[in-house]
Amino acid sequence: MTPNVPIGLDVGTSRIVAARRAGADFSYDSQLNAFVAIPFSKITAATLVRENVPHTVEAHEIIVHGNESEKFAGLLNAEIRRPMTRGVLDPKEPDSLKMICEILSRMLGPYTQKPATQAPAKICFTVPAPPLGAADALTYHEATLRQTLEEIGFEASSINEGLAVVYGELEDSNYTGIGISCGGGLCNVCLAYLSVPVLSFSIPKAGDYIDSSSAQVLGERANLVRLAKEDSFHFNGFFANKMQQVISVYYDDMIRSLVAALKDAFARTSSLPKFNRPIPIVLSGGTALPAGFRERFEKVLLEQDFPISLAEIRLAKSPLYATAKGALTCALSEA
Repeated sequence: MTPNVPIGLDVGTSRIVAARRAGADFSYDSQLNAFVAIPFSKITAATLVRENVPHTVEAHEIIVHGNESEKFAGLLNAEIRRPMTRGVLDPKEPDSLKMICEILSRMLGPYTQKPATQAPAKICFTVPAPPLGAADALTYHEATLRQTLEEIGFEASSINEGLAVVYGELEDSNYTGIGISCGGGLCNVCLAYLSVPVLSFSIPKAGDYIDSSSAQVLGERANLVRLAKEDSFHFNGFFANKMQQVISVYYDDMIRSLVAALKDAFARTSSLPKFNRPIPIVLSGGTALPAGFRERFEKVLLEQDFPISLAEIRLAKSPLYATAKGALTCALSEA
């Protein structure tokens, strides 16, 4: 890792992604924003150290975090735990702050190495938009992440998640258009005009909603549904088993809720800019990955009387990394 370079950080409910420039290209590091407790033994603790598995040792248990937590949760037939829910730190999870500090320190610590006389590297991290029609209650989440990143050794600033999608994907349209990040906890939306955010909001129906709702119907663990969804789900109308069919029902509900929220948000806004040409919509995030998602979203959207003329509806070039890339674009602009 190259020290003291600007970093873009997508702090998602499901995953944390760090982006940086690598010559003319971009490089990414991704970790599950999750952890799981396993029984403590000295042999297990020593083995995890030898294997370089990220973990912390508590009084009577070992907490494995990041990507490895998924493997251990599968072995123990347990649900993974998460520091965040619906885009923000989970107040019901007592270890949320400690665990997200561990994950971020592990991911980002090597980037902070620098001579004592050199200024801290800049990092721009994503924060969600307030839910549509609700008050902004993001102060604690944003301030806590900022403080954590500064303690690790960065000069930290934040960017709205939907705006980060615009920055990462819509340079060709002078950062004018609609960026949508379909993540684990939330779907975030931002309409921007010449890089200026005009309208931002989120809805709580996203990947976790699909997983938990499907799991309840099926009597399965939500993590098992998530793995099946990410591994093989696609939109084609023909489903090999009941799990795929149930996932499709809740995916469709999520898409329809997102489209309804878009229409409602634009109807509520009296100061929309007068665009002199049709604008693009770009879809990103892990929940937008299944084959046919873009087509399904476009079909549902075009059934509505949408108030803005659209040039195209497309997937981000790298849906999992688009938000982190946009945050990096912001960090580089301030470096």
